[in-house]
Amino acid sequence: MHSKRKTSLRVGSRLGKYRIERRLGVGGFATVYAAFDTVLGIKVALKIPTPELVSEALLEEFRREARLTIQFDHPNILPIRDATFIDDHFVIITPLAERTLDDRLKKRMGFELAFDLLRQLLDGVAYAHEHAVIHCDIKPENVLMFDDNHIRLADFGIAKAAQKTISGSGTGTIGYMAPEQAMGKPSTRSDVFSIGLIAYRFFSSKWPEYPFEWPLAGNATLRRRAHGDLIAVIRKSLAIKPRQRYRDAGQMLSAFERTRTKAIRYARRHRATS
Repeated sequence: MHSKRKTSLRVGSRLGKYRIERRLGVGGFATVYAAFDTVLGIKVALKIPTPELVSEALLEEFRREARLTIQFDHPNILPIRDATFIDDHFVIITPLAERTLDDRLKKRMGFELAFDLLRQLLDGVAYAHEHAVIHCDIKPENVLMFDDNHIRLADFGIAKAAQKTISGSGTGTIGYMAPEQAMGKPSTRSDVFSIGLIAYRFFSSKWPEYPFEWPLAGNATLRRRAHGDLIAVIRKSLAIKPRQRYRDAGQMLSAFERTRTKAIRYARRHRATS
């Protein structure tokens, strides 16, 4: 077992070849830093488990996340460049994003940008689902934005292989998870629900809340901005009963893409008359 270092990393300090530039955020299990790779001359993100919480079980979770994500090769999934011990810290190294989708949602977003971001998210999750992996924690904070509004889904730390039995209480973030996931029974349909919540927020400017009964808050704005076919896709993704949703992100993506022409034409027409 590696020793636990209690001190947090200071801005300007070094961790191996990485110079810490700023702290990006603190989660339940880890802190994420922006850093500069002094050998390669590039900026990266360092995800480091909180030292006081480090145990063999936690490290195994992080190792599993690294093994899982490093197998993925998709433009909308955040790649892991390395996962290693540096000066007694277990560190996962990834590309450095400009901001999170959560940050971007604090400003007004045009319809066509929202539509494209949703397509990218669905594309990445569909790829994970094809590889029998459920993300289990899809939320704006885990969607990272890069140049040219390119997004990548991060944090497969609690993702599960679909073939494996998932036991215990629900994992995920309250407010972004499907009802059955909160009961400890996530599936690909649970990820669909989480994407549906984000889609609803994109086009209504409101977050749907439990018990998720229609019409939801922001329904008038949704109807004004989105074509009925697009609303139908979002509504199906947010069905309370899992079997009434799309079976996975791939099926939702296909339905979503079929609305493209009508949805964009409708949005442009509304914009011209408003």
